Amino acid sequence: MTAMLETKDLTYWYNSSNQPLFKDVNLSFEAGKLYAIVGRSGSGKTTFLSLLAGLDKPKVGDIWYQGQPLKKIGLTNYRRHDVSVVFQAYNLFTYMSPLNNLMTAMAITNSQHQDDKQYATEILTRVGIAAEDVNRNVTHLSGGQQQRVAIARTMVCDAPLVVADEPTGNLDEQNTQSIIEQFQQLAHSEGKCVILVTHESDVAAQCDEQIKLANNEFQSII
Repeated sequence: MTAMLETKDLTYWYNSSNQPLFKDVNLSFEAGKLYAIVGRSGSGKTTFLSLLAGLDKPKVGDIWYQGQPLKKIGLTNYRRHDVSVVFQAYNLFTYMSPLNNLMTAMAITNSQHQDDKQYATEILTRVGIAAEDVNRNVTHLSGGQQQRVAIARTMVCDAPLVVADEPTGNLDEQNTQSIIEQFQQLAHSEGKCVILVTHESDVAAQCDEQIKLANNEFQSII
């Protein structure tokens, strides 16, 4: 199967090219699969994810999406139409309700479900947001609830690529399992490419492939 996303000799460093965070990374990611990026804290997993999401540029090398380099697609265009991100800090509109967060995301990305409140409400229900919380200000929700709203926001957009930074970090075991099943559905049923950064081995084990970052290199585990 043709890769949806590829890294070509991807290299990144913070302060000095003599101390790369990772170097000459060549990986490919396919539609219909759920991937886990694992590794110790501080190894560069989140930085790698930000590059895949078009939030930063590689120091050396390229990232290709659907057969074209991101520099040709344009990072702004790519972020708006092709990739949806679940941030570790949620990045919700704090003056809005869960429903309005989803409706705004659908409008910005021209989702096929744009203006469909019922669809957005159904997605919030799927991730475990109770009916009485759908129209509450998100700042009145717990961290775990806000995380689920952030994941729901990803689900209502039509982006073929989904990247998520520690998406189950603030969830209990039951809600973690529910969210993993939602990501599996996005990949296996909706044909999206889903890439998670996680430190939780039980979460990684439920992904189709695990890729470990260690000693500045990536290695496939499965």
